Amino acid sequence: MLTGIEEVDWASLGHAYGPADDVPELLRGLASADPAERETALDGMYGAVHHQGDVYDSTLACIPFLLELVADPAVQDRGCIVELLTSIGGIELDDDEELDELDADDEEFIPAANYAMAAAAIAAGADVFLGLVSDPDPEVRLTAPCALASLHPEPALVLTLLRERLTVERDTEVRLALVAAVGRIALRHASLRTETVDWLGWLARAAQDPGLRLAALAQRARCAPGDIPDDVVPWVTGLLEEIRTSADRPAPGTERAAAPTLIGQVRELLEEHAAGRPAPWTEELLRTLHAALDDRVDDRIALIVAQLRSPDWGQRSDAIWLCGGLIRVWRGRYEEVVRLVGAQLQDPEPRLREAATSFLERLFELGAPAADALAARLAAGPAGSGQGQSAFVGRSGRDGALLALARAGDTRAVPLLARALEEPEVRRELLYAMDGLGPSAAMLAPLLRRRLAEVELDERLYDRAAPLLYALAAVRGGQALPEVLRVLRGAPANRRDWVREAALRTLAAFGPAAREAVPDMRRLLAAESAAVATTAARALWAAEGDRGDVLPALERWLRPGTTGADWCAAAQALGEIGPAAATAAPALRPGLVSRDLWVRVRSAAALWRVSGEASASLPVLLAAWEENRHARADIAECLAEMGPAASEAQLVVLTELTRRRRHNAREGVSGSHDVHHDEKLLTLCRAALARMERGTF
Repeated sequence: MLTGIEEVDWASLGHAYGPADDVPELLRGLASADPAERETALDGMYGAVHHQGDVYDSTLACIPFLLELVADPAVQDRGCIVELLTSIGGIELDDDEELDELDADDEEFIPAANYAMAAAAIAAGADVFLGLVSDPDPEVRLTAPCALASLHPEPALVLTLLRERLTVERDTEVRLALVAAVGRIALRHASLRTETVDWLGWLARAAQDPGLRLAALAQRARCAPGDIPDDVVPWVTGLLEEIRTSADRPAPGTERAAAPTLIGQVRELLEEHAAGRPAPWTEELLRTLHAALDDRVDDRIALIVAQLRSPDWGQRSDAIWLCGGLIRVWRGRYEEVVRLVGAQLQDPEPRLREAATSFLERLFELGAPAADALAARLAAGPAGSGQGQSAFVGRSGRDGALLALARAGDTRAVPLLARALEEPEVRRELLYAMDGLGPSAAMLAPLLRRRLAEVELDERLYDRAAPLLYALAAVRGGQALPEVLRVLRGAPANRRDWVREAALRTLAAFGPAAREAVPDMRRLLAAESAAVATTAARALWAAEGDRGDVLPALERWLRPGTTGADWCAAAQALGEIGPAAATAAPALRPGLVSRDLWVRVRSAAALWRVSGEASASLPVLLAAWEENRHARADIAECLAEMGPAASEAQLVVLTELTRRRRHNAREGVSGSHDVHHDEKLLTLCRAALARMERGTF
């Protein structure tokens, strides 16, 4: 076994962490009789030799030995090696990709040709996978179909083999893998697509196993998304009910030693997720179906609602995670979904409660339909679920539910936040959630003041004080002025400007109640940091309303050579001052033609606010609207203020309101505030449109 491994000059090859002289040990580890050693070796292969999907020269050198290991029935855990080979050889570069677009001077430069060579090398030895579809090891049979569909150079041969194997395979998950591989071939090879789609359609109706019918339906939808039947919702919900009533109860899992490797930890998480569920594989099938349905949002919502009403807690949990992806990307009517997710907070299954809480945390105003359920869950206390004192605490418990309730703007969160502020540690997100609770949150000011007074003026000051300062600004806690001044004056060298900016922002929110801090504000007008100086100007204006010192302090940042961020800070501050800063209009005009989009947007908005000149500002704002979607909320806010003066923007605003996809949706990337920011844009667009049409705001 591994014949010729010593003949390779591994030290001259490289991987993610330098010379590849440790690779022979990893390859031998994959063939070890010790499960822990095999897992450690596999972790090393992914961590170094195939780091984050990269293909190094050492990766290429490994391919013959990995194929040899896969072909040897005496090697255990060969399914993992098949997956590794599939990943190494399955990267498909665009045909028009230019090798010279890559930076060959980069120390971590990996030639694009490496990926092509890896695919070719594995394809040349891919016949080894043909025999694996009937291997005695079900884990090998589970991974072989995808390897064949991805890597074998004769797709027609593979397609026939997979369909034939389906007639004799008895393992449910392997059968699903066979169907998924058939779908993959159809997607990759247009010449086989029509035939394969027809076969998948036949299987979706003719198979006896409802799970197999669902798998075929999902793959057919994936391969022909434009031909998904109109009755897909009742069809899928009927299949899910058949699966629920016919699935065998899960067998107890095999106890395994604690896994110190990343791969082992991932495996344990997946096993924990699937534990106690008779058909955990339905989640992936539904994920495939949802991806195919794409912008058919109403159908997707209907599917999720049906799942949330299922007696199977696992299906309800899947529905929550699926809806998380749906609501992040698509606008729609989610009231019923949110209400049903809120109902899961009372379920005895902790994983379901955790999923519901995590989902609701990110909804902000869209979480309102679940507010009663959140309040009831919080009122029940730690032991309300009957699961003991630890059943509803921490991030996925009490604090998460409280965060969701506060972000929804429900005032029932206020007394609960007061209780949270009495505890030794407070989740920082709770402090940032106080700005939507209105006047009722004023009662939190004394507690916030006390906590701020306890913060030490050391190098960790910013991390500890910034959330408290934000919360005090949100509740207009002017009585905390002495504590805020203590932080402002005592900021250490580490992140001093950050601390000062945060404290000054809080003083600005206090308005006239911060008059005692005026000397500090005036002193910081001359700060070398634009963020500090401009925030000091805002605070001074809010405290005194005297523009004498404020306008010159801001205009000094509107000069040639000023960085974009500094210019934007000054322009925003002038915009907040409004018409009283009209004399600054000439200083703002150069920003309208800046190469920096954000300088143009901030300058145009500020120019309108100080001078009312829509003719100069509006064209800049509309051009930026099309150029950068992430600027739209700021622009929409200004358009709403302009009202009739922005009437030529009606079509732009109306078009945004009719789009179904969220303006900030990104593939594979999400943030905790994404939905909130898009909903804010929609609210501002509605206000702008109404103001344009009626002439009132």
